[in-house]
Amino acid sequence: MAEIIQRDGTWAFDGGTVRITPGLHRSVPLFRQTYGEIAVPLEAVSGVVLEAERKRGRLRLRLREGADPLLQATGGRLPDAADPYRLAVDVDRTGVAEYVAEEIRRALLLDQVPKEPAKAYLLPGPPVPVSVRSSDGTVSFDGTRVRIDWADTSERVKRATGPRVIDLGDLVRVEWLPNSGHEDGFLRFVTRETVFSKLPPEKDPYALDLWGSVRRDLLTALVATAVTARLPHPSTRAAAGDHEDGAHGSRPAGAAPPAADHHDVLLRRLRELGELYREGVLTDEEFARTKAVVLRGF
Repeated sequence: MAEIIQRDGTWAFDGGTVRITPGLHRSVPLFRQTYGEIAVPLEAVSGVVLEAERKRGRLRLRLREGADPLLQATGGRLPDAADPYRLAVDVDRTGVAEYVAEEIRRALLLDQVPKEPAKAYLLPGPPVPVSVRSSDGTVSFDGTRVRIDWADTSERVKRATGPRVIDLGDLVRVEWLPNSGHEDGFLRFVTRETVFSKLPPEKDPYALDLWGSVRRDLLTALVATAVTARLPHPSTRAAAGDHEDGAHGSRPAGAAPPAADHHDVLLRRLRELGELYREGVLTDEEFARTKAVVLRGF
């Protein structure tokens, strides 16, 4: 057993699994504490490095592309402190860190673990159900459906539509960008109907606009990861797309709908806005502004 214990967490390697446990210190980000322990099978690892710094080093585990739904959902945009695959190492523990890294490298060599992209997720992602309250509302996922309940501070056009429920089978992908504190982030659920939509997150009824507490909003990555883990793997979608594209001119799986569908979605959006306006939910100004955004997005 090769193990290193630091304030931010513990890495333990038994020859087949790298077990990463978050530390209990108050400096450990809420996201990292909430995500909990991660057991990374050796077959999901592509390498490990120890990056030397003046006061502290950094141990970094590199995973094979497509092996982890967390990395797939967040696209490397997690802040360093919240990234479970990075561990700050005190100078006096550098030797231990290098020993752990060397043991992982040796096992990768002996087991001849491939470095090419994985064809299936090798880590499970967060368990469900999972629910997170963000600055724009509460988003929940039970394994089959996503539900968004808007906050009182959400845009009026969102609140007017009521809770949004999305079946997993209707989803094409999940898009996530963290709230940095300087720029807003978002969590967007792209469906077959909204794949063309370019509405800004604050107006999009399929997106959460992340503008409040950075610490709290970062937890939306839990939902993004849980949903991503249950969607078709990227390699499967790509293979299906290649096959269908070459068969009688069919549309690739997950591809944008044809122009006719595009036009139907636009008309449906405009009808919904018109109904909200006639019912007095939207003011003249709100109706005109939102209608312009919808038309521009399409």
